[in-house]
Amino acid sequence: MPDIDIDFLDRTDALDILKHIPAAIGDNGTFKKHNTGVYCTSIPYNPLTGLSTIDYKQAEERGYFKIDFLNVSIYKGVRDEAHLKQLMEIEPLWDLLEQDDFTNLLFHVNGHGHVLRKMKPKNIEELAACLAIIRPAKKHLLGKPWTEVTQSVWTKPTTEEYYFKKAHAVAYAMAIVVQMNLICEGISYGYA
Repeated sequence: MPDIDIDFLDRTDALDILKHIPAAIGDNGTFKKHNTGVYCTSIPYNPLTGLSTIDYKQAEERGYFKIDFLNVSIYKGVRDEAHLKQLMEIEPLWDLLEQDDFTNLLFHVNGHGHVLRKMKPKNIEELAACLAIIRPAKKHLLGKPWTEVTQSVWTKPTTEEYYFKKAHAVAYAMAIVVQMNLICEGISYGYA
């Protein structure tokens, strides 16, 4: 089943107008609300809590389709769609990824400056691969040549260890580029 994440500056703006049922996580015989997942189609739910009565993993096995609505605050400085496209098209200052003071400001890579310094990504694909290497299933690729990394970083692991799918990693890498360019834009305009 596909895994769909949709990024929002504030997800409540969408959820306030969209009929949905929050996904549930089974927890020792009880259910708690999934942090981001919702069902926009019919699924059994508890009318008192409003939550699905099926754990999200079991729901997927039964064919229910969960969508994750994510709050991504990095979009706060984006003025409009044209500005977003501009931020996506600007080649970022890749060398900034070797500075912990800078990388600790960034979405998904804060605290992982050692990975970025070792791998020295210079494009979206390499940054996406770094995001995958941060996860347990691909950490063995840290420090390997890019030719070796690109051959196996997107292969589904045979273990149950957490890993990033390529689509997610590339999308997050693009979001990091947007954030990098927003920070640099703020500095150049004296906002930082």
